[in-house]
Amino acid sequence: MPVKAQSKRTNTNSEGTIRYAVVGEGWISQAAVLPAFQHAKKNSQLTALVSGDPVKLKKLSKKYKIEHTYSYERYDECLRSGVVDAVYIALPNSMHRDYAVRAAEAGVHVLCEKPMARTEAECEEMIRACEDNDVKLMIAYRLHFEEANLRAVDIVKSGKIGAARIFDSVFTQQVEEGNIRLQKNLGGGTLDDMGVYCINAARYLFRAEPIEVFAVSARNEENRFAEVEEMTSAIMRFPDDRLATFVCSFGASGVSSYRVVGTKGDLMLNPAYDFVGERKHYLTIGDKKPRERTFPKRDQFAPELLYFSDCIIKNKTPEPSGQEGLIDVTIVRALYHSVETGLPVKLDNLDIKENRPNPDQEIIRPPVEQPEMVRAKSAANKR
Repeated sequence: MPVKAQSKRTNTNSEGTIRYAVVGEGWISQAAVLPAFQHAKKNSQLTALVSGDPVKLKKLSKKYKIEHTYSYERYDECLRSGVVDAVYIALPNSMHRDYAVRAAEAGVHVLCEKPMARTEAECEEMIRACEDNDVKLMIAYRLHFEEANLRAVDIVKSGKIGAARIFDSVFTQQVEEGNIRLQKNLGGGTLDDMGVYCINAARYLFRAEPIEVFAVSARNEENRFAEVEEMTSAIMRFPDDRLATFVCSFGASGVSSYRVVGTKGDLMLNPAYDFVGERKHYLTIGDKKPRERTFPKRDQFAPELLYFSDCIIKNKTPEPSGQEGLIDVTIVRALYHSVETGLPVKLDNLDIKENRPNPDQEIIRPPVEQPEMVRAKSAANKR
């Protein structure tokens, strides 16, 4: 039976179904989140849609047979309606904090897309609101449940490549002019949108937090980069003098890969961050021929729903918690500060996250067919 939403509660009904409102019906919601509910029926149900576009609400509610639809102006009505237990926030970065806090104050659990927010202060406000109102908060790090990335974690932890010393990543795409990723007031920027993937991967592969960062940005003269940088290159120093480097760009051909180099070998994952298509491991030990392993296409969003609903039902703290989101945002802001000053930035007071993604979190669901979009368009690569 559905779990009734109520103020200041942590649900512990092990037989319940968590009812979701998806807030924001842009490309990521339509391409991945809404279809994922068909693979998350075990404990998750789509019951409401929230959008500022009445055409989207009409067509999507008909497509998914959703009775309850709300405009952004009626969001608080949705939260008080009693028909939702949790929200999936898929809005521009600048709106995450406000919509998460309002949900928490209404006693509704929060699953929020990354980056968690624009600033550390906004992240902390979200964490505090959820704690004060006894609701769960999870940041949508889908790769924490994805087979290829979790196998990479396992390989690095096993010592097969020796002691991991270097992480290197390239994540690039061509973003069309006018896309929200290019709008500074909506929280756009290469580090917020793409760099956060590289930062998070380095952290879960090294199982540590960076202690110093340095970055530089570049842009060409194209109008689309009037508000945000075209690309950013970063270096992160981790304990035991390990280095992580990455480049992320809105103005280059689509690439999505990372390589971890150890004292005895290396592992490359390509593509690393996408949610469409196959992904491959290339594992090299010593001077042996690289071993290739292919991971088939999967639904990466249903696992998030299944996991978060289980945390709500069983009163468990999600692994990709608000702390996870806060750490990444703190690193992003430090990197931008380095860009502005031209100097390295030390991260002396960064909280150390003890609970990190591990292979036990793997959840496999078959891929979904990408549906026809309703007034929504991808930036470029389907991430």
